[in-house]
Amino acid sequence: MFKGSNVALITPFKNGELDLDTLKKLVEWHVGEGTHGLVPVGTTGESPTLTHDEHDKVVEEVVRAAAGRLPVIAGAGSNNTLESIRLAQSAEKAGADAVLVVTPYYNKPTQRGLIAHYTSIHDSTNIPIIIYNIPGRSVVDMTPETMGELAKLERIVGVKDATGDLARVPLTRLTCGTDFIQLSGEDATALGYNAHGGLGMISVTANVAAKLCAQMQAATLKGDFAKALEITDQLMPLHKAIFTEPGLVGAKYAMSKLDLCSDEVRSPLVGLMGETKTMIDAGMAHAGLI
Repeated sequence: MFKGSNVALITPFKNGELDLDTLKKLVEWHVGEGTHGLVPVGTTGESPTLTHDEHDKVVEEVVRAAAGRLPVIAGAGSNNTLESIRLAQSAEKAGADAVLVVTPYYNKPTQRGLIAHYTSIHDSTNIPIIIYNIPGRSVVDMTPETMGELAKLERIVGVKDATGDLARVPLTRLTCGTDFIQLSGEDATALGYNAHGGLGMISVTANVAAKLCAQMQAATLKGDFAKALEITDQLMPLHKAIFTEPGLVGAKYAMSKLDLCSDEVRSPLVGLMGETKTMIDAGMAHAGLI
C-alpha cells in the first residue's frame, strides 16, 4: 500500500487560520496528478505550530477528502510518548491508513529509549506505524539494528529515511527484512534510494511537481532507471532551490506561483528572501512547471 510518491502535504493557512477549503482542493489535485499517497501534519505540514485540535482536524479532513482513493499516512510524532500515543489514536479513529512517527527530538533518547517509545505507541494502537528517522533535525539516529528489533513488532511496517545515507537501505534490508517498507525522506537522492531497494519517497517537492515526482517513482518501480534519471535531471534544480530555506516555505511559495495555495506560514518561520524566490522560479522553469 505504501510506495511511490507520497506527498509530505503542506497545511494551507488563510489569515492565520486553517484553510480547509484549499486543503480539500489540494487532495483533489494530488489525486488528479497521480500522487500515490498523502502524508498530512508532518513537519512539512507545520505540525510544530498546530494546536492539537488543528492537527486532528487536518487529518480528519484529508481522510474525508481522499475517500479511500489514496492512502493517508498521518503524522503522529512527538518527543513525548504519551502525546504521540494520543496523536496516533486520533489518526486511527479518523480513518488514517498509517501513522508517521518521528524519532523523539531534543531529549535525545538512547537506542533503548527509542525501542521503549515505539513499542508503547505500537501497543496502544491498531494502526501501521512508519518510523521517521531524521537525525539532522531530531539529533538522534536510529540504527539499523534498533530498527530491526522494532520491525519484529507486527504493526511497525517501514521507515521514512532522511539520513541521506544510501547504504542504509541495504543495511536495513539485512536487519528488518526485504518486506520492510523503506521510503526516502530526501528528494534529491530518491532515485538512488530506490535503486538500493527502496519503494518510494515521502516528498516535499511533490507539493509542487506532483506529476513529475509520481512519474519518476513509477519509473523506478518498473525498473526504468533511464526514464527516472531523465526526470530527476528535470527536478534537481527545484529540489535544491526549495531547500535553500526551510523546505515547506519554499514549497508554499512555489505552490502560490501555481495558484494552489497562499505562501502563508506560521512563526517562527517567515517568507522567503528574494534571492531564494529567484532560485525557485528558475527551478520551476527548468522543470517545465512555469
